[in-house]
This record gives sequence, structure tokens and C-alpha cells, in this order.
Amino acid sequence: MLRGRWGWSSGSDHCTWALLGGVIPGDGYRTFLVPRSDYAIEDTWDVMGLQGTGSNDVVIAEPIFVPEHRTHKQMDGFNCVNDQDNPMYDLSWAQTFVRVVNSAAIGALKKAVKVFVESKQGNSTTDMTKFAGDVETQERLAKVLNTVAELEAVMYHNFDKMEAANWKPTLEDRIMYRYQASIVIDKAIEAIDTLFDVAGGRSVFNGHPLQQLWHDIHIARCHVANNPTAFARNLGSVALGMENKDVFI
Repeated sequence: MLRGRWGWSSGSDHCTWALLGGVIPGDGYRTFLVPRSDYAIEDTWDVMGLQGTGSNDVVIAEPIFVPEHRTHKQMDGFNCVNDQDNPMYDLSWAQTFVRVVNSAAIGALKKAVKVFVESKQGNSTTDMTKFAGDVETQERLAKVLNTVAELEAVMYHNFDKMEAANWKPTLEDRIMYRYQASIVIDKAIEAIDTLFDVAGGRSVFNGHPLQQLWHDIHIARCHVANNPTAFARNLGSVALGMENKDVFI
């Protein structure tokens, strides 16, 4: 029987089903697929960024029964156990999940670049080449453009390589991809801070388009999947000959 409260339930208002995690004593962690009729949504998402995700709390006050076929064992995900004909389903679910929670930051960063460039081009000044000719602005923008290209290149490369392996990457590759996904937000934060520092006085006002993007990217860092410390340690230790400690890869 399943009951409890699940926070950070992004997009829950739009869903007719929810995937909820829980631990079965003696059996380990599972994900439970639950229909909308079996849970309530509490409006708790009063936050300073990522307001659009609507990550409210999902609540099951009274225990409900979830049949076996609507559960997924964590270790089945790690071992890529499935009953589908399409080889794409052989891919570890974690490899998709960890990209879902950080890839949007790449898009936000690209939007921030667009907003930054447009704000400089439209800045009121008697010399319209003032900002375009500023060496610091040029260098900062170049670094951010390179970060965007790097983040996209790594993501596409990893999925291309997984597809080439018929969606069965090696354990070592999965560990590397997990770490590379976890550092997306840190790189995006560094990049948007690089722009924000020279965005000008107007950028400090609430309502400036760069403000929302800045907050969204920073708040994404709060997700546990976007904290690279544990994944860096696992990558380094495995490279040095130790056993893998992460089953969500």
C-alpha cells in the first residue's frame, strides 16, 4: 500500500498520471505509476525561480493499492531490464531522467544570450558601437557562446554514442555521461553570471527578462541530480579501479 507526500512534482497540474518513488522493505526502491484520481495536489510552489514548472506537492493521504505491473524496480532500471522490442528501451531510464532536469538550462542560457545582445544593441547612447567595441563585453560574450556550444555538443555526442551502441552504453560511459549531465547547471550558472555582471543598470529591476532566466538557472542547481560532487567522486574512483557505487546511471 502506498501513501505519503512527494515534493518537487514538476508539471503535476497537467498530468493524468504521476510517477512516485518509494521503498518497499526488503525489496528496495521502486517507482509507482499512480492515476490522477488517487492523489491530491497541494499548491506549495511559491519560489523565486522556475515558477513555470509548477512543482507542487503530490499527496496520498489514505493508503492505495498499486498493482505490480504499474511499478518499476530501481535495479531493473540499472540493469536495463525491459520487455520491449524496440532496442531504445534498453537504455537506462536514468540516462534520460538526468538530462530532463538540466537540459532546459541550456535553452535558458541561449535565451539569456539573445536578451543580452538585444539589450546592448538597443541601449540608449550617442555611440551605438560603445558596447560592441567594449573588449570586456566581447570577451564575456565569447566565453558564454562557447559554453552553450560545449554543453550542446556534449549532450548530442553522448546520445549519438548511445544510439551507435544500440542503446547499450558501457558502464564506464554511463558513469561519464552521468557526471557530464550533473555539471550542466554549474556551467550555466557561471555563464549567466558572466553576462549579468555587465548587463547594465536596467537588469537589476524586477521584470527585466534577464532576471527570470538568472533565477531559473540558479534554482535548477537545487535539484539533487544537478549536484556533481557524488558523481565526480564515483567517476574518479571507478577510473582508479574501484567499484561503481551509483545505481542511478
